[in-house]
Amino acid sequence: MPKKRLLARLAGETEGRPPVWLMRQAGRYLPEYREVRAQAGGFLDLCYTPELAVEVTLQPIRRFGFDASILFSDILVVPHALGADLRFVEGEGPRLEPLRSRKDLERLDATRLHTHLEPVYETVRRLRRALPGEVTLIGFAGAPWTLAAYMVEGGGSRDYAVARAFARQERGLFQELIDLLTDCVIDYLDAQARAGAEALQIFDSWAGVLSPGEQRRWCLEPARRIVAALRERHPHVPVLLFPRGVGPGYATFAAESGCQALSLDTSLPMEWAAREVGHGTRLCLQGNLDPVALLGPERDMLDEAAAIVHAARGRPLIFNLGHGVLQQTAPERVGALVRYLQSLPG
Repeated sequence: MPKKRLLARLAGETEGRPPVWLMRQAGRYLPEYREVRAQAGGFLDLCYTPELAVEVTLQPIRRFGFDASILFSDILVVPHALGADLRFVEGEGPRLEPLRSRKDLERLDATRLHTHLEPVYETVRRLRRALPGEVTLIGFAGAPWTLAAYMVEGGGSRDYAVARAFARQERGLFQELIDLLTDCVIDYLDAQARAGAEALQIFDSWAGVLSPGEQRRWCLEPARRIVAALRERHPHVPVLLFPRGVGPGYATFAAESGCQALSLDTSLPMEWAAREVGHGTRLCLQGNLDPVALLGPERDMLDEAAAIVHAARGRPLIFNLGHGVLQQTAPERVGALVRYLQSLPG
């Protein structure tokens, strides 16, 4: 089998050029994605139709030759599988029936999880067969706090004030929700690994809205449980964690979560992260070019990418963005970034 650069980095290797993939590398900035999205009808239909989900996952691999491919799906398929009423509103994002009581919690049914998500597992199986041998297949899930925040809030929010207040006012009930979601995320990622995912990323997109103490309770502790369970079941499948927005808390996540890589958001200088986040360990850093850099002059984008690579020298690095590719990004700009990174020595 060809060498998989991304897996080597996750194992602690530092030699040669860093592997590259981008969050939301399959998406609306690609005209070929928009064609398939229109064919699918609804967004969830695209996520649950293996033939179409495989196609959009492969599109950026064909076009750009990334070193990794991430399963095309959505973090909210887990609440949906539990019975949450989920819909995607064009131009507004996800909408859910808010979870605000024990009765709402008791409506959730974890026995539905694998039956509902079988199309996702089939997508993983097909991708493992279809991807080039040197490309790593990444599976993923949303973290319990981020999923719970959407469920309690009823959709997206700038600060998730309703969810944060609920977590304080109904702490016992919220803990039960977090525990349920933690168990489900473990089982969901376990099933993806059994279907062929070679690495697993956990997205805690809204960790940054919490105070440090809340981050520990609702983000770090569940992450530690998930990583430990997955390492026990799949010791050779590395776990990447993205606790977006936690700032200096990244050092704590590095020390205590047990993950093999931390994905950095755009607020952290790579120089600081290379020095303070898991320094002296084999922990891999992932990131963290600002997605907006892909909208500006190409020379500036490449200079910023070079600075990230230079700052992380001596540390295992997977090059990525600090968040997902923006819809208005020109595909040619992504191509230029990938060509530059793949032209580096090694």
